[in-house]
Formats: sequence, structure tokens, C-alpha cells
Amino acid sequence: MTVYVDDMRANFGSMVMCHMWADTDAELLTMADKIGVNRKWIQGHPKLSFGKHRNASWVHFDIALSKRAIAVKAGAVETDRFGPVIHTANLMLRYAESVGNAEMAAHARDKIAKFEALRAKRAKGPLL
Repeated sequence: MTVYVDDMRANFGSMVMCHMWADTDAELLTMADKIGVNRKWIQGHPKLSFGKHRNASWVHFDIALSKRAIAVKAGAVETDRFGPVIHTANLMLRYAESVGNAEMAAHARDKIAKFEALRAKRAKGPLL
């Protein structure tokens, strides 16, 4: 199981933010505690998130780059901007396979393949 941080750079006041997510809620909350991010800022969680943050499409934290650096030192895996989409598609795939939904599984596999291809293309040079 793993905690991830992406390379997104979004301005929020005087801070620059990125995403942090994990394979499990427990891992994500443990890392948030470890790096000093208040649990109340979790987004996309059906019980722990509040207000508009509950409607996020996946469970994650927006964290400042300074917290990202601490998370990486604590073992978080660095990924690119495609990481969150591929992660959520993998979650969809695992769920689809567990309930035997072949159509959903095929959709998830297609999404993973498309974003892996974009990732490979980006690695070869700038996207236009």
C-alpha cells in the first residue's frame, strides 16, 4: 500500500498546492498526521469531508509544496499529473472485477490505457 503526491502546481493564496492520496484511507490519514496536515481538509471522503469538499471525485488532500517535500521524505511516491486519474481508474477496475461488471472493467482498462499512453507521449517531449 502506498501514499502518492503528484506534480500539479495550483496557486492557492500565497501557497502552491498539489495532491496527496493513498491506496487506503488509513494510509492517507496516517501520512496527513505525520506531515502536519489537518484531517478536516480531506476531500472526497463520504464521511470525513465537509461542504463542497465532500463532492470531490476521489479521496485526497490538497497540500502545499512544503508538505509535499515532507511527505516524500516520509515515503510518499512522486507521480505526474496523470497519477490521480490512473489511480481512480485502477480503483474502478478493482471494484468492477469484484462485482463482476465486465462493462465497467472494460471502461476502466480503456481509461488506464489512454492515460498511460498520454504519460508515455509526455515523457518523450512536450504535449502540444
